[in-house]
Amino acid sequence: MKFTDSIRSPRCAFTLLEVMIAVGIFFMATFAILGLISTSLSNARRLQKPLVDASVLASQLSLTNKLVEGTVTGNLGNLLGKDYRDYNYIIDTVEVQTNHLYEVDFIIENAGNRTVLSKVNTFMYRPGSEPGSMDGGNFIKR
Repeated sequence: MKFTDSIRSPRCAFTLLEVMIAVGIFFMATFAILGLISTSLSNARRLQKPLVDASVLASQLSLTNKLVEGTVTGNLGNLLGKDYRDYNYIIDTVEVQTNHLYEVDFIIENAGNRTVLSKVNTFMYRPGSEPGSMDGGNFIKR
């Protein structure tokens, strides 16, 4: 009996190089998805913290018709609610012209380490205000 070599049929398999390339692509895609998830979670955490802006103080002060020179400090939680109790504010008012033009500095800082988080400087004209330091009047320092 003669044994004949059967014709070798081609095998259907992946080479080691093809498997390594597929694994590399898989890990790149996985790390890209994990990066997106990490970014989304940090953005969600950032939204949970209250946004602090000194323009809120400027809008509160703009409702008054009279300004008094001096410095006013306080806790922002008393004005805006308990979410803002970790922040302090400083309002510094100085008359810069004799016609009752005032320069007002609004500063919000972290209550723990006194880091300035927001600062706004504005000028306000309030002719109904009491005479200030430029007018020779007495002013109250708070």
